[in-house]
Amino acid sequence: MITAGQMRAARALLAMDQRDLAERSGLSLPTIQRMEASEGVIRGNVDSLMKLIAGLEAAGVVLIGEGTTSSGGGRGVRLKD
Repeated sequence: MITAGQMRAARALLAMDQRDLAERSGLSLPTIQRMEASEGVIRGNVDSLMKLIAGLEAAGVVLIGEGTTSSGGGRGVRLKD
């Protein structure tokens, strides 16, 4: 799904702090903080993960998953065109 590193990278690309992401995704600030503090792939309830991803995508990033076609290979984040 999404890793903690992708989450931090996406926020950095968007110049968004954790509070802004919490508001955009409809999640609590402690939930965002817990997700970012995790190692590797973020674990949590599916509804929260879907809200997180929707909030990031609505803000203008594309999440590149493991195994997704990308010129550099591997996971990543990029801004939408």
